[in-house]
Amino acid sequence: MVVESIPKAVGFIYGLLAFVALTWLWYSGRFTRRRAMPFLIASVLLGFLVFAPVFPYQLQMVVLGNAAALGSPLPMALGGLLAFIVLALIVGRVICGQVCPAGAVQELMYLLPVKKHGRAESRVPVAVRAGVFLIFLVAGLGLSVNLLALIGLPGFFHLAVASVSFFVFLSIVLLSAVVYRPFCRYVCPYGALLAPVASKGLYRLRRTDACIGCRKCERACPTGEADPSARLGECYLCGRCTEACPVEGALVYGRGDGKSR
Repeated sequence: MVVESIPKAVGFIYGLLAFVALTWLWYSGRFTRRRAMPFLIASVLLGFLVFAPVFPYQLQMVVLGNAAALGSPLPMALGGLLAFIVLALIVGRVICGQVCPAGAVQELMYLLPVKKHGRAESRVPVAVRAGVFLIFLVAGLGLSVNLLALIGLPGFFHLAVASVSFFVFLSIVLLSAVVYRPFCRYVCPYGALLAPVASKGLYRLRRTDACIGCRKCERACPTGEADPSARLGECYLCGRCTEACPVEGALVYGRGDGKSR
């Protein structure tokens, strides 16, 4: 379905603007899941229309040295990816939350009213993704194998229904209706780089002295990151914890004062 006549730059410009807007919503205390919905929908649509900004696949093309597929010089693409890693150190994983089409389509699928599978302990998906990341590097740098193409990430958004890989990623998307973001949490190579950086984020969700210890945020969090002992960078800033918190000002996005979530 990708429309070749639409420049990929449209997706990248959207990604930058959406990142700024979402960061401002969190910083100003105006973020809600309802306000995030237009970003999720727009991100998915751009994934199908221009296949951008699909950050993990951009990283795959950088590893393979494929400037033609990136639509920009390799140094520029690498610089952009590194810039968002630095930004994750400041504001957290805003890109993963609602901007990347691969993450957005899974977030929308998880909204389906079906029984959810209990979240895994945070360290389990982190360990699995670290192993997959090593395979990703060996496959790309050593063997010039496009691992994400085999998984079907580009095939899915190109609607390449004649390929087996399309159905591989379609299965992952369908699985995300019951398991929260399986691609992001167990496979995504870009997420493997963002998570350890975001765990040290300057701005992140924090509990304040107003917290009453009801643990509703922990029960609402689909990754287990609301547990103060987690701190593994698996917060996708989905807003479920702040929505579940019964005390205004007990859970805020900010820096400095307050206990980490």
